[in-house]
Amino acid sequence: MKKVLSCHVPSNYLPGVHMAAASAGEVVACIIRVPMEVVKQRRQAQFSNSSIKVVQHILRKEGTRGLFRGYLSTVTREIPFSLIQFPVWEWLKKYWSDKQGHYVDSWQSSLCGAFAGGFSAALTTPLDVAKTRIMLAHHKSAAAKGNINTVLKIVYKQQGLSGLFAGVVPRTLWISIGGAVFFGVYEKANWLLKHHIYL
Repeated sequence: MKKVLSCHVPSNYLPGVHMAAASAGEVVACIIRVPMEVVKQRRQAQFSNSSIKVVQHILRKEGTRGLFRGYLSTVTREIPFSLIQFPVWEWLKKYWSDKQGHYVDSWQSSLCGAFAGGFSAALTTPLDVAKTRIMLAHHKSAAAKGNINTVLKIVYKQQGLSGLFAGVVPRTLWISIGGAVFFGVYEKANWLLKHHIYL
């Protein structure tokens, strides 16, 4: 999508194209990711020793729709996350490059990615909490309907801000590590490809 649209859009609109492409990618990726996440979370919460049994239980009680419970809340979490992470990463790289007078090395890009990922993770933690509550809710409960605003209001009413940001530290640390690895490897691979060095 990015490649196709970039050819037909003026350069000053390219950040919008990149954001649209990232958002479209998240929508498609979540079709695969959400059922896996639902099964993983149910297995962890129910202490089941078989993913197949979890899938069978979901299909029997909720139908195929149960495997996609939380799809909308996952997309609603992932899109803002990407819309924050990528511009922050790009801005940090540009700032660091300008300060040192040359483009950042892959390790510097990795540090920028760690910060961008952690920052984005912290800001989107309430959406992650809502997504988890929706996925784990009893299939007849209000939360299972997937209304993010309703779930966030329930969490805030019951637990306040600490409930909305439950798990913020491990989420931020985990995604910071992931961001460092992802962006560092991406930058190094990009450099190798541009300089015609093949592994």
